[in-house]
Order: sequence, then structure tokens, then C-alpha cells
Amino acid sequence: MILVFDIGTSVVKGGVFGMDGALKAKAEAPIKLLESEHTLHNESDTGCWISSLSLVTAQLEIRKEKDLDAIVLSGNGPTLVPVGSNGKPLDYAMTWMDRRAIEEAELIAEVSGFHIDPSFNLPKAYWIFRNKTQVYDKTEAFLSCPEYIGFFLTGNAWTILPSPPFTRIIWTPELVEKLGMSREKFPSFIRPGETMGKVRKRAEELTGIPAGVPVLAGGPDFIMALLGTATVYPGRVCERAGTSEGINLCSDKLIEDKRLLTLPHIIEGFYNISGIISTSGKALEWFKNITGREKLDYETMFEDICQVPSGSKGLLFLPYLAGERAPIWDPLARGAFVGLTLNHGMKEMTKAVVESVGYAIRDVIEVMEENGCAIEELRVTGSQAKSPLWNQIKADISGKQVLVPELSDSEIAGGLCIGLYSLGRYNSLAEASDSLVKIKKVYFPQPEARTVYDNLFKLYRESYRGLKNVFKRIPEIET
Repeated sequence: MILVFDIGTSVVKGGVFGMDGALKAKAEAPIKLLESEHTLHNESDTGCWISSLSLVTAQLEIRKEKDLDAIVLSGNGPTLVPVGSNGKPLDYAMTWMDRRAIEEAELIAEVSGFHIDPSFNLPKAYWIFRNKTQVYDKTEAFLSCPEYIGFFLTGNAWTILPSPPFTRIIWTPELVEKLGMSREKFPSFIRPGETMGKVRKRAEELTGIPAGVPVLAGGPDFIMALLGTATVYPGRVCERAGTSEGINLCSDKLIEDKRLLTLPHIIEGFYNISGIISTSGKALEWFKNITGREKLDYETMFEDICQVPSGSKGLLFLPYLAGERAPIWDPLARGAFVGLTLNHGMKEMTKAVVESVGYAIRDVIEVMEENGCAIEELRVTGSQAKSPLWNQIKADISGKQVLVPELSDSEIAGGLCIGLYSLGRYNSLAEASDSLVKIKKVYFPQPEARTVYDNLFKLYRESYRGLKNVFKRIPEIET
């Protein structure tokens, strides 16, 4: 049996699989992000990660499981945790949404000669070095989310390296030293599928996971999602739909466009051309909460808006509630409704928020296609994949087929691929992925809706360009 965990931004998920790849049980528990008065600060409590993980193991009745062959870990990223000599965090985790390290990213770019985003781990570590000296001095290891969970379970600190070219994105000894930081605070690299260690007794007492079970490195959630959607051949796109949105294209050619991230693929010889949308599902959650509908389930909400026509009667929403990454890379961007009139109400505004995710996806896709990338389909995964209406809207706005895998939790499915490959059940990760991932449903674009969305998409792009300077000036007057 293989136990797979994914520590998401807002939920911890766990699944138990048989050696034949069949899902035996699945459970989840929520995570609550910390509130902050700082626009660019987004933090999470690692204690909540552990307590939620323990809730998941309790639901799965892991204490009764006697034949676990391995555990595989993935987690949200880039998220950074400074850990002290006693093995405990010295501060809250700086999540992947945290973009306070703007100046640090610029300084690193000057030293390294290549662009690095403020959300990446090295700028965050450098921010701590420059702004929280006492925390930095006491730090024994800077760890990402899945690395911290692995450390908690095994007592061993590692840096998970999806493939060798990722060192430039994560850290290199030379760059760390040029920045004046200590190389010893950055743990040695380990590859996905390699053993991080075995579950220690203390972790068993807190989580119920049997001591002695091998813990295998998985990696960042976006890497696991590639495997969990079988986005392992050129032309396939994994569309990770949850709190944020990750558009990840498997490509056989290198793309150099600052509007996109070009990373190595976990499958050797391919590239992962990606664009991350900062707040997608989070935008809808925000709107639901501020309109007093916290307890309303999403299924009912979607039923309420299904009769609203495509385009929400000419209403647009810019989902830049935590700045935006691809393709505009503007940490100062803000959310905005554009086109509000007396004819718009709660339903139209709700649907505009839902449609904004489709526009943001298309914004990234069109940049990919401008660079000569052929996109065949979107393989959607995550919580949004459970909504037929949202899937259809994405197909209509993007003009692409939207494929929904049987197991919508792609990070867990990717962890399964890692586990079975590591245990020798498949000859390669690509073989494991393509064999294990099954497609349940396909959504096709509707021509009549596409016409409406084509016109509104142009206005969506123009709206940001028109408001960009306004967004830039707002921090000047904030107190």
C-alpha cells in the first residue's frame, strides 16, 4: 500500500492506494491562511499543516494500516519555512502567494543575470537575511512545504530537486555565497522517488503513521500535477485549478519569454512552459465570504448562476487580489469589477468572478501560442474540476477541449506515480503516468458562447492596461 499526502494552500489531502494503483480511501482537512495587514504578505502556520495532516490520517484510520510500503509527499510551493536547531519553525511559512521579496528578487537578478520571481524560495530566504536577522541567524535549514513535512516525519532535512536544471530556480551554492548567506542553511538535494528517511517514533505518536515506513520525496505540487494528469507529452496542458491556477504546458522546445516561466520538465528532454494565476478559486471564495454566503455550498452557488448569460451581461472582473504573476507579472495589480451598472446584481457579479478565471487562463495560453506552442487540450484538475459549469466556461473562453481525469486530485495521483515507479512497478515516470491517468469527461467549446467571450476577452486585457498606473499609485496613499 502507498500513502500519499498533498499539503495544499487551503486543504491537506491524503490517499491510500493499492499496489495496482487503485484508490482505497481518500480524506482531507482544511488549512486556514493567516490574515495580514500587509498586501504582499501571505503566511501559513506550519502547526496547522501538521494538525490537518493528523486529521487526515485519523480519517484514513492509518493506525490500523499494517502493510504500508511507502509514503510520498507533495506540497504547495514555492513556500518557505525557516527551521531552528530544535527542529521547530522560527517563523510562519511564507507561502507561494507571498510577494514581499520584490527588492530581493531584483538584487538576485543583478547578481545572477537571470530573472527570478519574488515568490520563489531564494528571494524569500534573502528577505529574511536582510530583514529578520535574528530569525536568519537561528535558522538551521530553509525548507519548502513538502520538505518540512518530510523533515517532521523523518528528522532529515533535504531540498527536493525535480531535475538538475531546477538548481538555478531553487538555489546554487555559488549564488547563495555571492548573496552573503551561509551554504549550510540550504540542505543537500534529493530527487523525487528517493528516500528521505523513515517515519520516526515521535511522528508516529502525533500522526498515527507507523514508525519505520519509508518516506519518498515527491516535490512541489505543480510537478506532481504534471504526472497526475499525464501531461507528459508535448501539446498537453495541465490546468491546476484550486486556490490559484497553474497552466503547465509540456513542450519539446525551449521558450524564452519573460511573460512565462520556462522550467525543466520532470520527464527528461521536455520543458514545462508555465504561467501561474495568483487568485482564481481564492477569488470566488473571497467574493462568497464578503457577500455573507460563507455557509453556502458551491454547488448551490453554481445553480444560482447557470441561467446568467455568457459574459455576465457585459460585466468583467479582474482577479488580481494578490497581485498577479503570468503573464503580466505585476505584484501591485488589484482586483476590480469593470462595467457595473444598475442592471447587474449578485448573480452577474458571481458569474463574472467565475468567468475571470477563464479569461486569465486564456491570457496565459495566448502568450504560449504567440511563441509557437501547439496546445491540444486542457487537462483540468483540482476543486474546480468538479464543477461542470466552470469546466464548460473554461472550454468556451479558451476554445480548447477540457479533459477531466477520473481522479481530480492530480497531486495525489502524481504521488502515486512516483511511488509505483520508485517501487519498480513501472520502467519510467512517463509510463507510470500515462498508464495510471484515466479521462472521465471531455468538455467541448460552444461556438455561440465563444463569440461573446472573444469580444470580452479583448476588453479584459484592455482593462488591466488602462488601470495599471492606477494600481501602481494606490500603495502611495495606503496607510
